[in-house]
Order: sequence, then structure tokens, then C-alpha cells
Amino acid sequence: MTPTLVRQHLSSAGETSRADLGARARDWSEIQERMLVPLYEAVYERLDVGHGTRLLGLGCGSGLALLMAASRGAAVTGVDAFCPERLALARERLLPEAWGTRARGDTRLVDGTPQDAADAETPAYTLVTAFEPIGCLAGDSEGLGELLRAATPLAERGAPVVLAGWGPPERCTTSSVLRVATKLADPLRGTGSWRPALRDDLEEVAQRAGLKPDGSGRVACPFGYADLDSAVKGLLSTGLFDAAISATDQAQVDKEVAEALHPYQRRDGTVWMPNVFRYLIARVP
Repeated sequence: MTPTLVRQHLSSAGETSRADLGARARDWSEIQERMLVPLYEAVYERLDVGHGTRLLGLGCGSGLALLMAASRGAAVTGVDAFCPERLALARERLLPEAWGTRARGDTRLVDGTPQDAADAETPAYTLVTAFEPIGCLAGDSEGLGELLRAATPLAERGAPVVLAGWGPPERCTTSSVLRVATKLADPLRGTGSWRPALRDDLEEVAQRAGLKPDGSGRVACPFGYADLDSAVKGLLSTGLFDAAISATDQAQVDKEVAEALHPYQRRDGTVWMPNVFRYLIARVP
């Protein structure tokens, strides 16, 4: 989730316990995050990410995209100010001291804003990524714009900035399941409720942040789950159903999401939903 939406989620969650938030973060890292691996790979391949790349990952979450860039030789810095549970999982993945080995000086994780990742000794970044997909929640682009305006002064002139978003609803099977969120959250419809992705979502965010669009692409990112329970947990970990949970209750959302998933459950019990995601490459002026 983008910062604005995370703030909304935390306020609407009310008495949600840290244990519950930790379980949600674990579901994201163990079940859902890997669904976006084809997106990360396509972007890194197109931009030739490797040795010499200094990457700043915005809203890095549990850090899988950073781990993939680091495995290609990039120096990576991740920032996330709004989901400490996911960031704790990123530390487990990325920081060698968690495994009793020597720390790499070119990997940093910051619980804070992009400005908190800046200091006089840090060279300008050559790549900025914002892989949390926008375009499915009303108001999600505003939070991303805040991050971009804070991050771009830390990057080299002409450095690519990558934004990601959901593809057209007709190309995303999961859209039919996400509509459950709209139906259940109807009393709270507005910022934070699901909406179909629009064609120019990414371009509009880039332009408002003062970036110049310089290419885009589409990537197939099917959502595949071992069973119905994993599918429900994975989808709820995205935060796209939080408004629905606030408007009704967890049990009802679980039930209706599971029912919406039945058409995509195979005979062996697995769940398979083809989707297409978009990415936009913009440039720092």
C-alpha cells in the first residue's frame, strides 16, 4: 500500500493487534509478493540492473524486489515508513547480520522516508523503483506522488524512475474478485475503496511529480495459489480489502472472497488467475 492508504488502514484497523499485522505481513512475504516476480525481472532486464546500479526502492515492504536486484550486483537501499512488520521481514532477507555473517555496506534498509536515506556520503541513486502497484484503489496515486517528490532529488539527472500498476480490468482475472471489496465497502466508498485501473494512471502520477515518461511495458503476472485458503490470505495481505473489512467484518470478507475465487479453483485444489501489470519508466529531469 502507498503511504496515504497505509495511514488510512492503520486508523481504520482500530484495535488490530501487532500480531495480526505481523501475520498479514508474513502472508504477503510468503504468499503474495512472489506473484510480482515477473514484473521485477522484466524491469531489471530492460534497465540492465547490475554492478554499478545504485537502487532506491520506495515502499520496499518485505524486500523481495531488492533481494533480486542485489543478486544481480546492485547496491540497494529500501525505505518504508508505514509498515514496520514488512520491513522487519526485509531485514531477515537482506541484512547478512541476521545470518551471522559480515554486513554488506551496499545494502541499506531505512524505517522512514527517502530523506532519511540521504546523507553526505551517499552517492546519487541511478535507479528509483516504486513497485507497489497503483490503479486499483481510489486515492493511491496521491501517496505515491508524495514519495516520488521526496525521492527524485536524491537521484542522478536522467535516472530512470519505475512506477507499477494494474493492467486493464479485462486483462486481470483478479479484478472480478476485487469487486467484492467494492460491494462490501459501499458505505465507505471513496479514498481507499477498489476501482478499475485506468489507462493513464501511471503517466498522470509521473507528470505530477515532474518526471518525463520514457517508455512502458506490460508483464503477465498470474496469481497462483496452492489452495483456496492460501488465495484468501494472499489477497487480503495486499490491503485491497481493508475498507471492506472495516465496513463489515473479517469473517464476511473471508467468506465472500472465497466464494468469488471458486471459478478459478482447479480440480487439484489450486487457484490460478492470469493478470497483466503495467510499468512506466520515467526520467528525473
